[in-house]
Amino acid sequence: MSSRKFWIFAAATIVLCASAGGQQPATAPATRAGEYDVKRESDIVGTVVAYAGNSKTAPFGARATVQTSSGSIEVHLGDARLLAANHFSIGTGDTLRIVGETLGAGNANLFVARIVQKGTQALAVRTSRGFPIPYVAPPNNQSAAARRGVA
Repeated sequence: MSSRKFWIFAAATIVLCASAGGQQPATAPATRAGEYDVKRESDIVGTVVAYAGNSKTAPFGARATVQTSSGSIEVHLGDARLLAANHFSIGTGDTLRIVGETLGAGNANLFVARIVQKGTQALAVRTSRGFPIPYVAPPNNQSAAARRGVA
């Protein structure tokens, strides 16, 4: 009787293993809408029509309206303090090359910059995963006595 149980168990195991072999491997989840994806990046070249260091609507930060050959595009450039700390000034009339992706922001589309180039100077303002590079203030070089108000 025990050999019969063994063969039933062996047959059930083989059937279960064979059915598991036909399953497809799990695929990586598709990126969600509104999520940055380097594979969808494009670059634009155009002239700055307007620039604001701090936008009034989300996503907050530096924004530029860039006139390209295909029309006017609103571009999010990240933290204006990061631009200033890297001596990257943007003004009306400047020609920029911007690498990034168009994402939905509220009811409108916004070109989210990852790399901004002006002339020979280029600056990364987002990581390759689309997260804004934060501005980090440089350390204060004052002596401890000067910070305490001792002259």
